[in-house]
Amino acid sequence: MAIIYNIISKLHSQSTTIRILYNMSLHKLNLQRTFFDTDILFPRLSNAVGAERFSFFAEHIRPELIKRRPDLEKMYCPDNGRPAEEPVRMMAATILQFMERMPDRQAAEACNFDLRWKLALGMQADEPAFHHTSLVKFRERLLAHGLERLGFEAVLEKMRTAGYLPKRNRQRLDSTHIIGVVRRMSRLECVRQALRLVLEELAQDERLARPAAWPVWWERYVESRFDYKSSGEIMGQKMIQAGYDVREALIWIDGLPSGNRDGKAVRILRNVFEENFELGVNGVIEKRRAQPTGAIQNPHNPDAQWSSKDTLKEKAWVGHKVQIAETVEEQPRQTGEPTKNVITAIVTQNATESDKAGMSAVFKEQKQLGLMKPETLYADGGYVAGPSMAEAVAEGRELMGPAPASPNRGVYTADAFQVNVERRYAICPAGKISTQCARLVCGKTGMITYRFEWCGYCQSCVVKKDCLHKGERNRMLRVNEHHTLTQARRKLMRTEEFKKDMHHRNGIEGTQSELVRGYGLRRARYRGNRKTRLQNYFIGAACNIKRWCRRVTWEAQQSADRVVKAEQPLTVSA
Repeated sequence: MAIIYNIISKLHSQSTTIRILYNMSLHKLNLQRTFFDTDILFPRLSNAVGAERFSFFAEHIRPELIKRRPDLEKMYCPDNGRPAEEPVRMMAATILQFMERMPDRQAAEACNFDLRWKLALGMQADEPAFHHTSLVKFRERLLAHGLERLGFEAVLEKMRTAGYLPKRNRQRLDSTHIIGVVRRMSRLECVRQALRLVLEELAQDERLARPAAWPVWWERYVESRFDYKSSGEIMGQKMIQAGYDVREALIWIDGLPSGNRDGKAVRILRNVFEENFELGVNGVIEKRRAQPTGAIQNPHNPDAQWSSKDTLKEKAWVGHKVQIAETVEEQPRQTGEPTKNVITAIVTQNATESDKAGMSAVFKEQKQLGLMKPETLYADGGYVAGPSMAEAVAEGRELMGPAPASPNRGVYTADAFQVNVERRYAICPAGKISTQCARLVCGKTGMITYRFEWCGYCQSCVVKKDCLHKGERNRMLRVNEHHTLTQARRKLMRTEEFKKDMHHRNGIEGTQSELVRGYGLRRARYRGNRKTRLQNYFIGAACNIKRWCRRVTWEAQQSADRVVKAEQPLTVSA
């Protein structure tokens, strides 16, 4: 009976999800104009001060979103269910919401009472708007159907058609951190909360035979409050007690039906136990001294990970990471001239992922968007390494950035040697050619390195004290297979031409500041990686639209000034 009950419960939950995601139908999009359309009823509104970006949105962005309606239609049932809100309008309203940095309720109110929003969305002046919860459900539909990038992609395609995104271009890339919607917890509190969530989830199933320890667990982790003022010794005892309770609870859960055994809260509890405890001799549970990379910091938002960066003021954060790429214009801008740069990728990562992996993810996304890799990419040292430079050379492009410095062993570094990996020799600072060269392959990573040795020369060398550590008889130098490229980049870094060219990278710092201050990129609005990724795509689309609008407005003003200047009569001096 328990198995049948679990099957029925699972089918019920699936049917509920299906009803939420599909049981709504769409009418055909009606583009018929009426006298009550906002731009017809209020013709001066389009040129009013403060309405520029809304009229620009109506003219350039909304028609592109209408073209994407066939993709949005896939989120709805074609011939069944109650009528849904028009998806083009919902997509446009969501983009405007991020442009104006408004929450859902304020965005819905703006659609009701702000004529500028009605103008941008193509609404009639007296047309009522949607309920603010419709925005939540629309975002859920986008995530469920993998369309979270649709708005960003539509804006990018429109800007490419307008000539702002040439096929071959220069770009810059950098990452920044995102603080997750999460409260910082101690390891003990995280374990207790994870167990509490499991107990509350399993308590809903009244058919389960509960173990004898259930009343103790319920009183200890559900009904009791966590005492932060306890001593460190008591905290340590509670941690070990929580470990034993979690292990006993997991043993009991392993005997339950699959519907209870495989729940989300149970999976989180298993991970939390493995990340915080280890089994000692005779089954003794001990607290792990350090958590592994990517450990869960809060069971209410398991995707938010701990990471650190030396350049941050507070050094560490719990949340996510985002890679931002934008085009770079060759000509410097005039004073007051808006930028023509376009954000070409905004990729959300786990907080613990490296920048090198982020660069690969950016290239993959740009390929999906129909963009070629930039002919020159400006980045900082986190992206530049021998393999990445070799890949760029093989593909006929350039990766501009500082190469990593040689490890300082207290003696001559690799930069003091003339290394020729291709011909398998190296010259030491004393001018001696290496006597041996060995090619080594790491079994785990497949990384190839070369080891050079100078046998019989070092003991009588005049620079022995500066080249050998105490107790060493011969110098050994180990470099990777791309050392020639790395060494050439280190020499290039000392030139004024390289330093001047790297000024193009600095602009990405301003872009990050623009996204953080103007659109709230620094803090996630929603929980989880997928929802944070959706938020970042809408932020990227909103930023590109406002940049484009400012550029078009400035160019129109410059053109008007030139006409006025040409029409002015010439004054002839006596």
